[in-house]
Amino acid sequence: MMNLKNPAPACLTISACFLLSATAFGAGTPLYETDVRPILKAQCFHCHGEEEEIEGQLDLRLRRLIVNGGDSGPAIVPGDAKGSLLLERIESGEMPPGKVNLSAKEIETIRTWINSGAKTARDEPEDIAADDFTYEERNFWSFQPIGKPDPPAVKETSRVRNPIDAFLLAKLEEAGLTFAPDADRRTLIRRLSFDLIGLPPTPEEVNTFLTDDRPDAYERLVDRLLASPHYGERWGRHWLDVAGYADSEGFSEADTERQSAWRYRDYVIQSMNDDKPFDQFIREQLAGDEMIAGPFKNLSEENVEKLTATGFLRMAPDGTGTGGVDQNLARNQVMAETLKIVSSSLMGMTVGCAECHSHRYDPIRHTDYYSMRAIFEPALDWKKWRTPKSRRISLYTDEDKRLAAEIEAKAKLVDDERVALTAKFIDQTLDAQLLKLEESVREPLRVAYKTAASKRTAEQKELLDKFPKILKISAGSLYLYDREIRVEAAAIDNERKKKEKEFVEQAQEIALSSLPEEERAAVKTALSKAASARTPEQKTLIGMHSKQIVTLANLEEFAPESAAEIERLKKAADDLRATQKADRIKEFQNKAAEIRNTKPKEGFVRALTEVAGQLPETHLFFRGDFEQPKEKLAPAGLSILDDYGLVSIPVNDSNLATSGRRLAFAKRLTDGNHPLTARVLVNRFWLNHFGRGIVETPGDFGFLGARPTHPELLDWMASEFMSGGWKLKPFHKMLVTSTAYRQSSKRTEAGDEVDPDNKLYSHMSIRRLEAETLRDAILAVSGKLNRKMFGEPVPVMEDAVGQIVLGKENLDGERKPLAAIDLQGEEYRRSLYIQVRRSRPLGVLAAFDMPEMEPNCTIRSSSTVTPQALMLMNSDFSTQFAGEFASRVEESSPNDFKKQCAQAWELAYCTPPSEQQVQRGVDYLTQQKEFYQQNPPAGVKATPDHLALTSFCQALMSSNAFLYVD
Repeated sequence: MMNLKNPAPACLTISACFLLSATAFGAGTPLYETDVRPILKAQCFHCHGEEEEIEGQLDLRLRRLIVNGGDSGPAIVPGDAKGSLLLERIESGEMPPGKVNLSAKEIETIRTWINSGAKTARDEPEDIAADDFTYEERNFWSFQPIGKPDPPAVKETSRVRNPIDAFLLAKLEEAGLTFAPDADRRTLIRRLSFDLIGLPPTPEEVNTFLTDDRPDAYERLVDRLLASPHYGERWGRHWLDVAGYADSEGFSEADTERQSAWRYRDYVIQSMNDDKPFDQFIREQLAGDEMIAGPFKNLSEENVEKLTATGFLRMAPDGTGTGGVDQNLARNQVMAETLKIVSSSLMGMTVGCAECHSHRYDPIRHTDYYSMRAIFEPALDWKKWRTPKSRRISLYTDEDKRLAAEIEAKAKLVDDERVALTAKFIDQTLDAQLLKLEESVREPLRVAYKTAASKRTAEQKELLDKFPKILKISAGSLYLYDREIRVEAAAIDNERKKKEKEFVEQAQEIALSSLPEEERAAVKTALSKAASARTPEQKTLIGMHSKQIVTLANLEEFAPESAAEIERLKKAADDLRATQKADRIKEFQNKAAEIRNTKPKEGFVRALTEVAGQLPETHLFFRGDFEQPKEKLAPAGLSILDDYGLVSIPVNDSNLATSGRRLAFAKRLTDGNHPLTARVLVNRFWLNHFGRGIVETPGDFGFLGARPTHPELLDWMASEFMSGGWKLKPFHKMLVTSTAYRQSSKRTEAGDEVDPDNKLYSHMSIRRLEAETLRDAILAVSGKLNRKMFGEPVPVMEDAVGQIVLGKENLDGERKPLAAIDLQGEEYRRSLYIQVRRSRPLGVLAAFDMPEMEPNCTIRSSSTVTPQALMLMNSDFSTQFAGEFASRVEESSPNDFKKQCAQAWELAYCTPPSEQQVQRGVDYLTQQKEFYQQNPPAGVKATPDHLALTSFCQALMSSNAFLYVD
């Protein structure tokens, strides 16, 4: 975690890894603006140009100033690199100071620039402000207005289904390539299902699509999937990544649970399903509270929705509700992480480095960062901080409160009864204990006990000290005296049981006394044995004399006085137990609790709001240190975008009850003129369909980010998205009905040679399922998927061996595990609903690159590592659901390996196996069955057939055909 008091190194660690120069790419003679300035800006400007005090009076921001030099004389001699002090200091490692040195390529760029005359791209200004922008910065591609270029003309017009295809095909044709043929229908429905709803299609759905011979069958399939409620779950998950969604606070090891965060998750899902316009979606998340009037009571569903939306601004790690942390550090860290989430998700910019100094690579001023911070400061005032719990907004209505008050009054009556009964029991216990003492001390002790502790005399205190058992009598100690009662009752029970045996034996002896001695002995021998151990002859003998057999049940017939004695002892024990007081009190407590449980449950919204009339001042922090505040700054966006006619953000909007800052900022981002927002959004949509963004760094549209492979297409889509009302579902349909999306994943030699990374989209790239989608697919094919939507998350916990698994912790007072708590099928819900604990990622999801929200995730990695194979082959999760998969297949096709193999194959891969594949499957099943017959696993009740099929199903779910979508 970055320390805000000294955050500068965090922004410098990457600086030696990049060379933004034309020379590095063989572009000819280097120029100051395009080749040298980016290097010096990243490494040197913080001492030689950006601060008020310029080290050694050497300003490196203009070529002319470099030639003039500083205290040590001219820094460069144009045409003579060897005689240039700047290069000498850099090559010696003396400059820049610290551990980060320039790379060999960067040094060579500077050397070549000096030797070639230290040329500039244009005439330099007479003067330059510390935060001015260069021509290159002003004209950087992502800061330009979004245009809508016409789709280019192409030769192969038959492959153009919509303008997207024209833009892509034009570049393909330039490279001598074209689209791959369309994928077959089985491939398309599997691809579409995973892309749009995150679940595999069922065999029935596949068959319906295959047999639909209408010309618009594909479009109908797209419409059906877009209308599915599971669409919102799939695309909500994508947004939750960039929002940094988590169900815990993070920041420290405590990682406390984040109550009610799930409401924001549900808001996102529902917004996706409703196809809420994205401009509205963004405005609600940034300023939902500013769109409604306070106070926030008796809220309508619409207003609850808007407040819930601001949970977006509550997703940053927040340790301010945890003890043992530096509160000022934690508060400022919340603000810093919130700005990272907002800027990367909505603007595709990395503003974080500007917290300590002007951004080394992007034209983001140090002042820009704090002006942007000022937008959020009224709601996140670090000097008048509100902890997570204190920010909650209750969903209780006045009617809820009235009903709760009525119920509380009823519960209070039961409480009053309990209090009165407790006082009575205390008196009874006191009397009982006093009777055990000498009569002379009884009354003095009673008086001393009844006297308030603060008013007792010294003699009374001394007396009570001598009889601690009396002093300790209280409501909380009644159970101790109940224990004595239980001991006494148990003693009576033991006496009763002893007499029962004795009385029955005595009565039996009398009852059998009239029999001949030999016969009497035989009956007694038979009676001495347990009924199950008696021989047939003994059973017959007892049957013959059944009227002379004495039992406890018929003792009264043979010995009425003995039976009466037994009953007296039983009643004495029962009466004694009836005097137990703690249990009676507990009954009243339980009754009151039951009544209170009928109150309307009070829900809360985790929202971001402002305190009325509270307008904190925002100051620039010198080098990011909150203990070194400098000049006051007004709220504003990025200065580099000022030329695009964006209105200023008010300090305090008089038309609103709030400052209006966030609402103005939200409107700025979504007014259609902002050059970043729509580009960033459509690029992310494209990424999640094609596996790669047109800009491959979706969270960084700045100088260090990738350049767009198809800039005209990106702008056309951004413009189309906005003109279409910022609606995502129509945009999806446009993407997935394009030839580019519908093509197969078949590669060609020409394509591999010209475009090995498929950046021109000559075929569909194969993609691995994300962690959550993989788990959901396993649940789906096993037949166990619980499709319940919304609500509180499925909890996670640490098991006995330290793995993170689904479950509720159930520990005793010593934190030892008790019996597992049944999750009632919640464990089979989609992965989206599993609790996201930053310190407790679910094992099966973590293995497959589920992101850590620190603070968010703008692009997921897709690794291939050994633990993934081990997880699929050996984990409890994998073996459990392979078994469930096998049971599902067995139920449909019992005792038929051939049918089982074919059904399992089609469930897993959405395509039937060939005859050869079926035969190989049957051979495998037969071999495995024989193995388990000869080597039955210890303690396993499953049949060899089931174990063999489980192994087969596990192999299917571990294969690339299951893990990847083509």
